[in-house]
Formats: sequence, C-alpha cells, structure tokens
Amino acid sequence: MTSPIPLPTFRPRRMRINPAMRRMVRETQLSPADFIVPLFVRYGAGQHVPISSMPGVYQFTVDQLADEARTIAALGIPAVILFGIPAVKDATGSDNYSAEGIVPQAIRAIKDAAPDLLVISDMCFCEYTDHGHCGIINLPGQAHYRATLPEGYLLNDPTLELLGRASVVHAEAGADVIAPSGMMDGMVAAIRAGLDGEGFDHVAVMSYAVKYASGFYGPFRDAAESPPQFGDRSQYQMDPANSREA
Repeated sequence: MTSPIPLPTFRPRRMRINPAMRRMVRETQLSPADFIVPLFVRYGAGQHVPISSMPGVYQFTVDQLADEARTIAALGIPAVILFGIPAVKDATGSDNYSAEGIVPQAIRAIKDAAPDLLVISDMCFCEYTDHGHCGIINLPGQAHYRATLPEGYLLNDPTLELLGRASVVHAEAGADVIAPSGMMDGMVAAIRAGLDGEGFDHVAVMSYAVKYASGFYGPFRDAAESPPQFGDRSQYQMDPANSREA
C-alpha cells in the first residue's frame, strides 16, 4: 500500500543508530592532546594554595611545579599556560620583564622537569601591577604622563613597549608560545617585532584575540590576584554588547 505521506530520501538517523556509528561520524572529538592546563604560579616556597572560586585548582610555588609538570606530561597533555603572581607589584609590573621574575623562573623549572611540554606564557600586566590594570596608567609624576589624556587612562603605546620587552624575557627563559591577553591595540605586532628582533622568530604568538569587560572574569581575577584597584577595564576590553566587532 502506497503511503499518502511523502517519505524522506535523506535519512541522517542512519548515522545515529548506535554508539559505534555515532563515534565514527562524530565531527569533533576531544582527547588529552587537545587540552592546555593553566598553572597559577605564586611567590614563596613549598605551597599549593587552593583558589576558593575554582574548586580543585591551586596556586603553585615554583618549587612545586616539577612534579605537576611531569604529571601533566604523563597524562598526554601537551601544553601548559602560565599566570604569575609576584611577591612585589609596582606601577609598571616590572616582575613581568625581569629575568628573575616569577614566570621566567617557572618556565625554567618546567622545562627542566618536562622538556617536551609546551610552555605558553600569558602576556599581560594585570597580575604584576599594583593598580591591577593591564598596562601603564596615565598618572601625574609617572614617566609617561600626558596632560592631554585623562588621569587613569591606560597608555597603549608605552604598554606595547613593555609587552615586547617582557615577551623576549620569557622567550629567553624557554617559553614556546607568547599569549597576549591585555587587549592593547597593536599588541601582536609589537610582540612579534620584539621577538624577531632578538632572534626568537621561532617562538609563536597566540593571541586571545577578544576579551570582554565581563563579570565572568571574577574567578580568574581571584586566581591571578589581579582585580583592578580602581575603575574597571572597559576602556580597553571589549563591550559585551559588540559581538560583530569581534
């Protein structure tokens, strides 16, 4: 008997009939090789400090990183990304571009423990500045102060100079990838030029590309101890209402 209802000739349910078939045609599959482990590295020794807003995640001191790196590598995870929490913060985030800064120390420790592990260095200044912003702030008495700009304005181009300088320091310590996250105009080009100019043309740059001025960053700012001490980051991070701008 002929059905009065037109029957489909395209039957995608055939590809969903059982678990084996679904696995075979699955477009996206995740394995340990697809992940990057974030490591929050703090000053001090002999500590792994729990992060209250991220249960199960810790801040590690440098001397605790070797075992952690070996464990990560043994799991087949190829990379870590480092966020530093220095003992001393200042107006320009100088620990970030010091060869003895917290992240360069961490890079060396990880590379000694697990040489094949890719080390990605987050490149921003919010964790290192005493004001918690992502670069140099326009304030009277500071070397880069400009009277034509509002007080408290984040100075883009002087910050680019420091991003390039810090990236070279991290590359010298052994970083495989620099990951700029500060949302400065021109940051990728500045970092690329800085690295290439010092012979680190083999070091990759992996930009976060887009960061929104969002309250969802609250747990991260807790983990990295980097909340702004005044104002917010809306003058340089993107407006969450502007998806097309991204």
